Amino acid sequence: MKAASREAQAHVEGQLDELIRNSDNAVAVAAQVGTELFLIVDQLDASRSLRVAVADPSLEAAQREGIISDVFGPKVAEPTKQILVDAAAQEWSTPREFRAGLVALGRRALMRGADEQGQLEQVEDELYELSVLLEKEKELVQLLSDHNATAAQKRGLLASVIYGKVSMFTEALALQVIGRPVQNPVDDLAALAEDVAGLRGKAVARVVAAEELTSSQREALAQKLENIYGREMAIHSEVDPSLLGGMIVRVGDEEIDGSARGKLTRLRTDLAANMTLY
Repeated sequence: MKAASREAQAHVEGQLDELIRNSDNAVAVAAQVGTELFLIVDQLDASRSLRVAVADPSLEAAQREGIISDVFGPKVAEPTKQILVDAAAQEWSTPREFRAGLVALGRRALMRGADEQGQLEQVEDELYELSVLLEKEKELVQLLSDHNATAAQKRGLLASVIYGKVSMFTEALALQVIGRPVQNPVDDLAALAEDVAGLRGKAVARVVAAEELTSSQREALAQKLENIYGREMAIHSEVDPSLLGGMIVRVGDEEIDGSARGKLTRLRTDLAANMTLY
């Protein structure tokens, strides 16, 4: 996003957080706002003229607010209307970024609902575990990535796989991501898990280990990485026996390969280099 849109989104995020925090039934309000914001995005996607009008910088803020209120006010609950009107009052760089801002707000509302329910860390873990599961299910990923399938069809397929196996907020977030792809289902779900970690004030370390990490190992690793990077860390781990031992840790663009397979590869490379000297 450009600077104006980032500023607009940050402002509305603050309003959203306050609205949910001060609600009598925060979990229900968060779920409703998140769900309705996604429905609004669907309608904006179906109407280019409306999508342009609600973020038209040539219009006064009051005019954009009026359009949003007239079109969507009767269709959504009052808390959702408040967020929509506030979003329309901001200066967004482009209609596309306004639309992206509403998607981010819808996701944030659902995350806040999970937080109010004490399930935010669980949602983070479930989203990442789902991304790991899909990475192993190539045929399912292919179906979820099919450009000829509608968003509703993709969501229906994923819902049939995860229904009853994850929390309500995890399911809602996962289905929305699948219907609005950015890269691919695996990476999009993993990225959303990172967003949840960010909301918890943590950076993410992606760990691939030869064996399942114990709770104590995860805690010790998180502490070591916090000492290195100066930030609290969430450990997103998966198992790959082909590493033969040890683990590979990725934080942002940095990778630390402490696996047995990596050590053997480096040893072979060093031996080959030394042999060329003779």
